[in-house]
Amino acid sequence: MTGIAAQTARIALVGDRSSTVVSHTRIPLLLDALAARDRLVLDAYWIPSKEAEAEDAVRGFDAVWVVPGSPYRSEAGVLSAIRAAREEGIPFLGTCGGFQHALLEYARTVCGLSRAAHAENDPDADDPLIEPLACSLVGHEGTVTLEPGSLAHAVIGSERTVERYFCAYGPSRHLDVLRAHGLRFSGHDEQGLPRIAELADHPFFLASLFQPELSGDGSRPHPVVRALARAAVGHAARR
Repeated sequence: MTGIAAQTARIALVGDRSSTVVSHTRIPLLLDALAARDRLVLDAYWIPSKEAEAEDAVRGFDAVWVVPGSPYRSEAGVLSAIRAAREEGIPFLGTCGGFQHALLEYARTVCGLSRAAHAENDPDADDPLIEPLACSLVGHEGTVTLEPGSLAHAVIGSERTVERYFCAYGPSRHLDVLRAHGLRFSGHDEQGLPRIAELADHPFFLASLFQPELSGDGSRPHPVVRALARAAVGHAARR
């Protein structure tokens, strides 16, 4: 791709960065690969969950990626970053804990389920939207079936994909309410449980319970990560 100018965008990586979280160590490799292979340069800033509580924490960015690593130090900060990306049309990706909290933000803010909770953060909650999975997916690989016509299907390019997980929590209730208010579950596991969520009326809003950043060895970005980068560059061009 010699001679083609690199395209640059600013991305906020929201989460509590740790060298012991494998996905956190993978992300810099993926950013390097995007620049080298696709000429998509993401100028990345890590924003700890506590700092994400600030009203303008992710404003001015071209993409927001809520990365794995829950429980986050500040649930409120993560939810604030997701809401800003959703309401202001900033390309958004949430993986693992990011998926869980994207659903939680939508349930509380859009669906009016003010008592919806994440059991990892609030084990005694009366209305846990996110609960321990019947079978933990820590270290698990599984098939995800994608709905034709969805953003997820267009991005990944097939009706089935095998993905890696590292989580023990997932959505358990109010799924019909979320759907009725516009959230689309576009990917499901072998048992029909939702594993991808997206919004049709947003420039790019995608969340997965699996971790695309764990795909391969980090030298070839997963299609979901590449799609986020392209959406970010498009946002930067418009801005």
